[in-house]
Amino acid sequence: MKINRAERGDLARILAIQKEAFREEAVRYGDFSLPPLLETYEEIASEFESKVFLKAELEGFLVGAVRAQVTGATCLIGRLVVDPRFQSRGIGSALLLQVESVFPEVERFELFTGDQSEGNIRLYERHGYVGFRKEVLSARATLIYMQKMRALPESAGSGC
Repeated sequence: MKINRAERGDLARILAIQKEAFREEAVRYGDFSLPPLLETYEEIASEFESKVFLKAELEGFLVGAVRAQVTGATCLIGRLVVDPRFQSRGIGSALLLQVESVFPEVERFELFTGDQSEGNIRLYERHGYVGFRKEVLSARATLIYMQKMRALPESAGSGC
């Protein structure tokens, strides 16, 4: 598997994977109005201008993606998606670790997922993320926001 920065030419495939992956979430929540399902090509292309997009490829075939941007000392991670046919192979973990490595200067990472998305929550918890607030998205869907603080080097702040 290779993880690299996505290119503009990858956006249609990323959007297709996103819709496939979030279709499963929509079934879980009984809510097909989830924003990732409604995102248009124009919207993802607009985000491409201001966010870092990473893609995961297996044998040259795009199978996952994530996007992120820094706001202050926080990296906001969004739309971590893996083609449902390639899930449970470590692709989501690899994308998450890679996006964290792209932003060595940040103190904190933040993301969100549905509060009933147990697999997603387990993935994020395995990588050190903890829930810190919930937000009602719709009558059927509630988001759980999760964060991870970057461990500071032992010499940082020691005054030495």
